[in-house]
Amino acid sequence: MKLSGEELERYARHIVLQDVGGPGQVKLKAAKVLVIGAGGLGTPVLLYLAAAGIGTLGIVARIGGSKTGSAAQTINDLNPHVNVIGHKTRIDASNALDIIGRYDIVADGSDNFATRFLVSDACYLAKKTLVAAAVGQFDGQLSTFKPYLKDAQGVPYPTYRCLHPEAPPEGLVPACEEAGIMGALTGIIGSIQAMEVMKEILAIGDSLAGRLFMYDALSTRAYVTTLSWNPDNPLNGLKPTIKDLSSHR
Repeated sequence: MKLSGEELERYARHIVLQDVGGPGQVKLKAAKVLVIGAGGLGTPVLLYLAAAGIGTLGIVARIGGSKTGSAAQTINDLNPHVNVIGHKTRIDASNALDIIGRYDIVADGSDNFATRFLVSDACYLAKKTLVAAAVGQFDGQLSTFKPYLKDAQGVPYPTYRCLHPEAPPEGLVPACEEAGIMGALTGIIGSIQAMEVMKEILAIGDSLAGRLFMYDALSTRAYVTTLSWNPDNPLNGLKPTIKDLSSHR
């Protein structure tokens, strides 16, 4: 796979970076990234990945065809070199493995725990890296999950279920439309999420696998904490019980 003259000019600021260069830009062009959600988080993720030259961007939005179509048109206007695939269906247990299996990496910006657990489990079963982000009011968090791999000490990387063993009772954590959220916050976290996706593709920097990034907008404070593997988690623990997606409705 080669870069055209127009692409060399378009991505010149990437290419002069020592950690990217021409070979790195070719990696971005060859990459296939699936973005779950095209709302507050998904929008900046899609725009920055498209601008960076990700070759194929898949979009799954809960609202369906109208939202994926609008996002595809915006991306095409921004960068015609990107192939956009709109999945005009809600992701669920019946199609998650099929859809996710077509991509190299998944960026999850969904707004509900049911989808987050489904996507996490499906990524593990399909052996795909997941970069997941969530926001609420004035706070955001982000981590990279690749629990099908082990760290340098031979310990499995944590899964989303190591962060949240189970979904909270319905109604305990209000959705953004109920609790409110500052729109700029989604832009901040979504931009960082896009950066982490590109780092994984390029294999540069320190991965957020095994770590959790948290941002407090009111105090303008960001910090990273360790996220450890839980040997009792049902996905990649010592006695895993999740073998498929049958437990998801």
